[in-house]
Amino acid sequence: MAKKTQRRLPRRKEEFTYHGYKIEELQEMSLSELLPIMPARARRKFNRGLAQRYETVYAGFRAENERIRTHVRDLIILPEMIGKTIEIYNGKEFVKVELQPEAVFHYLGEFSPTRRRVSHGSAGIGATRSSKFVPLK
Repeated sequence: MAKKTQRRLPRRKEEFTYHGYKIEELQEMSLSELLPIMPARARRKFNRGLAQRYETVYAGFRAENERIRTHVRDLIILPEMIGKTIEIYNGKEFVKVELQPEAVFHYLGEFSPTRRRVSHGSAGIGATRSSKFVPLK
C-alpha cells in the first residue's frame, strides 16, 4: 500500500478575503452570484457547462461525504468545499489535501504534484576532473 501524504498551507495571520468578501459570505452566495467575481478561466468553464465527472465530485461535497477520493484534477474549488479534506490522485497515489480558503477558485491538481522534487547526490569517482586523483582507499 502506498504511503499517504498530506499537504497543508501555512497558517495565515489575518482573516482571508477574496475580492473584499469573507469566506463565510462566499459560501452563502449562489453560483450565479459567484460568477462575476470568479477568474475568467473558471467563469468560462461554468458557463460552458460541467461534465458528469465534475457534478459527481461536487455532489459528494454537498452530501457531506467524509471521504472523497477523485482522479479529477481539473476541478475548480468552490467556497462550499473549503474546510473539507479530499484525496487527489497524482498518477501514483492519492494525496490527502485539506482545502483552505486560499484555494478558492484554484484547481485540485495544483495541490497534488505529479512529479517529485529531484535531489541529486554527490558526483561519483571519475565524474569530474578533480575526483580523478582521489584515492579509493
